[in-house]
Amino acid sequence: QVQLVESGGGLVQAGGSLRLSCAASGRTFSSYAMGWFRQAPGKEREFVARISWSGGSTYYADSVKGRFTISRDNAKNMAYLQMNSLKPEDTAVYYCAATWGAGSSWSGAYNYWGQGTQVTVSS
Repeated sequence: QVQLVESGGGLVQAGGSLRLSCAASGRTFSSYAMGWFRQAPGKEREFVARISWSGGSTYYADSVKGRFTISRDNAKNMAYLQMNSLKPEDTAVYYCAATWGAGSSWSGAYNYWGQGTQVTVSS
């Protein structure tokens, strides 16, 4: 069982940066691949980024590639999403999620989810 808690969201101007954090409980955090997803009002939840259990493999949605960086610190049971050059279209609730195995861009593959943190980018 893993419990996830996101933090770091807020209001930022376009072009600005935010760093989201995901704190995980449990001793087996390093066994899980981690993902970040987001959901804007009236839209479906979409994949943002994922990272393997070791941190050695990452993958990004085309919409954030080159602007966002996913990372993790297994010693601290933490995952992060560094978001730079933010755009108004990045406005959404951001969720971290954990899954056994190699990770996926499909939300259905994830077993555990946080409660989400709001990111609002003003133009």
